[in-house]
Amino acid sequence: MPLHLIKLSVGTDSVADLEHWIKLKLKERKAKGQKPERVHTTRMVPKRAEELIDGGSIYWVIKGQIMCRERILAITPFTDKEGIHRCKLVLDPKCVLVEPRPRQAFQGWRYLEDKDAPRDLSKAAPGAAAMPEQMRRELRELGLL
Repeated sequence: MPLHLIKLSVGTDSVADLEHWIKLKLKERKAKGQKPERVHTTRMVPKRAEELIDGGSIYWVIKGQIMCRERILAITPFTDKEGIHRCKLVLDPKCVLVEPRPRQAFQGWRYLEDKDAPRDLSKAAPGAAAMPEQMRRELRELGLL
């Protein structure tokens, strides 16, 4: 059974914002001659890395709700120019919408067991992905989604 991470998407107001940022970063990497892969850098190396790369995802909290996920492809520890140990999470750049779920703010990332992860929106509410994000939020708050 896969293990997941959950993390705040700081500075984004919507899934569309996150997708735009991902595209921008991929374009920047390509322009610099770097491998055009989706990388998220974090300070701590997950101790349960093997479980995460065995089908796990990173679930993004946007404006207080879990809204989407990206599949974790690899976890690569490294040391930066200042000598600080860090970790690259290599992610599938495709954001998969999930059923919205409220989540309070926290620092860093947390593990999320598969049984506790929100279902993909395409399975939880077929057709809901075509709705505007704000409408999905409001329906979730009313308990209708």
